Amino acid sequence: MNTKAFIFDLDGVIVDTAKYHYLAWQKIANELNIEFTHEHNELLKGVSRVRSLDIILELGKVTASQEDKDRWLVQKNEEYLSYLVDMNESEILPGVFPILKFLKENNQPIALGSASKNARPILEKTGLLPYFDAIVDGNDVTNAKPDPEVFLIAAKLLNITPENSIVFEDSVAGVQAANIGNMTSIGIGEANTLHEAKYIFNDFTTIDTHFIEELIKE
Repeated sequence: MNTKAFIFDLDGVIVDTAKYHYLAWQKIANELNIEFTHEHNELLKGVSRVRSLDIILELGKVTASQEDKDRWLVQKNEEYLSYLVDMNESEILPGVFPILKFLKENNQPIALGSASKNARPILEKTGLLPYFDAIVDGNDVTNAKPDPEVFLIAAKLLNITPENSIVFEDSVAGVQAANIGNMTSIGIGEANTLHEAKYIFNDFTTIDTHFIEELIKE
């Protein structure tokens, strides 16, 4: 059997921590009297914490000192982490575990490629850490998606070429990063949003192992 690198984003792909990011950002926005809806939250998908804050401030036409920004960034992360305390395997999105298990059983290397700086504790709390051969998160990269840096580092750690790497992403920036990195992009979510991906699925429950086998053979 061929060997491919399977690289997964975290938020919205493996676990639904996006809701916690939303709640944490919403609290900051409320304090600044900025309207922040679920639609606004879509703008933050796959985006760094620093850039996310800038987007929210732009929405409210708020200017702030670097000192204020730094304080809000720390506040947001502490708020977010408070939601993660009680995380467990029930947070794993439907269909993800069987795919990880299948890849592991077939000796396919697996990596995480996420902008999150809290990736390791999340994988530990959900019991998924042993499935990953490499983890590249927000602590390891300098360029945010759509720059492919996070995925290129992951492929390198797995000793697999970009052309033989497959990326699962739920954000437009993530799909673009995979494409720019010359990798196979698989969008998880809405087809009209993720139309740049080579393959698109609503979620992992609609991906069967036969499809994964075909990807490995390619």
